[in-house]
Amino acid sequence: MWLLHIPPMGNQFQSVEGDVKVHMDVPGLFNLYMVVKPPPPRDYIASRSSPKIQIHVPEKYLVRDLALTSVPSGHSTSEQRVEDDQTTTTVEEILPFFEEPYNMTNVTTQLGQNVYLHCRVNDLRDKTVSWVKRKGESLHLITAGHMTYSNEARYSLDYQPPNDWRLLIRYANERDDGLYECQVSSYPPLVFYVYLSVVVPRVEIVDNRGVLIHDKFYKQGSTIELICVISRVPQPSGYVQWKHGIRTLNYDTTRGGISVKSEMKPEGAHSKLYIANANKHDSGNYTCSLDEAAMTTVFVHVLNGEHADAMQYGGCDTRNAMTYKLVSLIALLTLFVIAR
Repeated sequence: MWLLHIPPMGNQFQSVEGDVKVHMDVPGLFNLYMVVKPPPPRDYIASRSSPKIQIHVPEKYLVRDLALTSVPSGHSTSEQRVEDDQTTTTVEEILPFFEEPYNMTNVTTQLGQNVYLHCRVNDLRDKTVSWVKRKGESLHLITAGHMTYSNEARYSLDYQPPNDWRLLIRYANERDDGLYECQVSSYPPLVFYVYLSVVVPRVEIVDNRGVLIHDKFYKQGSTIELICVISRVPQPSGYVQWKHGIRTLNYDTTRGGISVKSEMKPEGAHSKLYIANANKHDSGNYTCSLDEAAMTTVFVHVLNGEHADAMQYGGCDTRNAMTYKLVSLIALLTLFVIAR
């Protein structure tokens, strides 16, 4: 009489070929144990191309007449009894356990950051740790042991000795948000749940009244003042960057009269851009960003003298942006006709 151990092969049916055939519906990525007689062939072949995986199990996965007479204190054990007409064998197995006191945790990261999902397992022995992501009722295999099976190249196992089977997700995005399971192939199976939340930063450029803007109009010779408000950043790092077109303004000394004042806050940042003595060359796109993870842009118009009086000086509501652009175009055309 043999106790047959089938290692985890996925959330599918499994079968054993040979003198004994067994079919089982596997609910998760867990080891199976069953009694077979006589022993199966030694060669091992796993076909992943069919919904039914045919497995020929090697002799190393067969356990016979195994009896542990003592178990260290503080460890759990499981018993499996194998009986036939002649013999009775009792198997006691030391079970792995998670280091965390609870079997679920929440992890929050911001868009574009690398994030680790930790799974610390003690007394793993010959068991296998797998990471899966749950989507509704289905499970999607990411890693099993040290191997990665996900088609997403940003996912990988980054094992940290002595016991942390952590999952690394690079450049996290909104699709990574959701429930992950760290599964241990013991019997009964162990599952540690990690819920990942990916926060998308909010970046807005407002006027001195706090009103959101997408276009801003100034008279020539006035001071351009733009305020960038960044929120929903759980772990702010780096600095706020201002650009005019592709030119970075934070440390620009070529033009003169440019000043950037930024303040980092617990969940974001607040930054002001000042450009003194505005001229027509200061017109164009101005971009505010934090670590390139999130950004927003406003278009600044610098108009000459009397034609600027036709505009609502200082800023515009988003709904009227097209109207202001049209008036600006008419003013420029008028200048062109006068010049001729």
